[in-house]
Amino acid sequence: MGDGKKQFSSVFIFSATIVGLLVLIGAIFPAQFGEITGYISTWVTKTFGWYYMLLYTVILGFCVFLVFSPIGKLKLGKPSDKPEFHTVSWLAMLFSAGMGIGLVFYGSSEPISHYLAPPTADAETKAAMSEAFKSAFLDYGFHPWAVYGVVALGLAYSQFRKGENGLISRTLRPVLGDRVDGPVGVIVDVLSVFATIIGVAVSLGVGAIQINGGLNYLFGVPNNALIQGIIIAVVTVLFLYSAWSGLSKGIQYLSNLNMILAGLLLVVIFIVGPTMLIVNMMTSGTGDYLNTLIFNSLDVAPLNEQKAEWLQSWTIYYWGWWMSWSPFVGIFIARISKGRSIREFVIAVLGVPVVISIIWFSAFGATGIDIGQTHSEIFKMPPETQLFGIFNELPFGFILSIIALALISSFFITSADSATFVLGMQTAYGTLNPSGFVKIIWGLALAAIAYVLLLAGGDTGLDALQSAAIISALPFSFVVILMMISLYKDGNEERKQLGLSLKPNEKQFEFYKKQVEENDKK
Repeated sequence: MGDGKKQFSSVFIFSATIVGLLVLIGAIFPAQFGEITGYISTWVTKTFGWYYMLLYTVILGFCVFLVFSPIGKLKLGKPSDKPEFHTVSWLAMLFSAGMGIGLVFYGSSEPISHYLAPPTADAETKAAMSEAFKSAFLDYGFHPWAVYGVVALGLAYSQFRKGENGLISRTLRPVLGDRVDGPVGVIVDVLSVFATIIGVAVSLGVGAIQINGGLNYLFGVPNNALIQGIIIAVVTVLFLYSAWSGLSKGIQYLSNLNMILAGLLLVVIFIVGPTMLIVNMMTSGTGDYLNTLIFNSLDVAPLNEQKAEWLQSWTIYYWGWWMSWSPFVGIFIARISKGRSIREFVIAVLGVPVVISIIWFSAFGATGIDIGQTHSEIFKMPPETQLFGIFNELPFGFILSIIALALISSFFITSADSATFVLGMQTAYGTLNPSGFVKIIWGLALAAIAYVLLLAGGDTGLDALQSAAIISALPFSFVVILMMISLYKDGNEERKQLGLSLKPNEKQFEFYKKQVEENDKK
């Protein structure tokens, strides 16, 4: 269990108090809670939409810079450190933690939504279909993984190379100095914990909605907040049990299971779906996405009301969701990335998950739109049941739906399991092995806040979830900016000390020779 000091830091006390108050207020006044969060999120998107778009573009540019910079040669750890996990398991864990439920929920429903209400084109046209895939690729492409990567790099570098503990505040020491050890550090860590809780709660709420939607479509189970609460309670018990088994067991096994189930669904859809349409839209959509990447990364549509409204409902909402997820995903993938170079890490994080996301949206989006064009009732379904309606029109539809439910549940458990571990680290002085007791407390808190947001979300349950993601992201975004500055400052100083450059030199040769000798001794 660990000692009291390790379990109940000031960050834990402040964070738990804030979350407890939110749960209490949301449970007593759900309608008013939903209205207030909706009002604040609308103000944030209208006032800071430009800021989100600009910040994400800068973060992505910074990651590309690290790939080509000599700083990229630095290892996330000591020269003799080697990766703890095999590459396949490593990629599976970071992908499951980073995207999971969102891919399953929005895989078909987002392209369909863009096709019916595109950002600039006329609805249900060829131009709308083209925009549907380009937009989905943007929302799930390089930008979110750049944010995850920056947070993870800052943490892994300061923790494994500089010997700091696993707190986000400690990554800012190059900028803030010893102030990170006092009240300023506590504020930073409380912001990180709050963003983590909201970001993961949004994902858990989305997962509960879709599980309920699937059960409703397949078995006639009522689709309401009570059933969603029962689903959250059942899954909470499962992920808390998984959390007890430890990082290398429970989370790793579940992550590998996620990849197997997701891969199975994807292969079947490629075979039984409109295969040629899928590969054509994937190829064309990728080209369109890359061709317009810079413009769409910065376009806030000040002169186009249709696109401005669309951006607030989709891209800016996603930018908020990903930002609020970044401390959770960043801490988790930093923990599993020890021993890898900065360049290797950035290339993997910006490469593999993005490619998988493009393939996924191409397969499920093209299949959904194609079926919806001949079965118009698909377009009228709510997003949580759309996927199951699409499966119903395909061979082996019922089996596919069962696999999808299993995948959503597995992603649900993986995300929550990982989040309890991360929250335990952040509130127990950065320990790499938080106690089971602390993880249980945060697991229950995650379940409670997710359910409160569902209660406050109105008929769809999504409104308050979206609002919470957008609101929580804003304060943490300033922490991310400081993390980038700190990482560059520290990494550049070490690069100069080691004499690293893009061109080999004698000092650099000696540096790598020493690394090889230490690895051989080990």
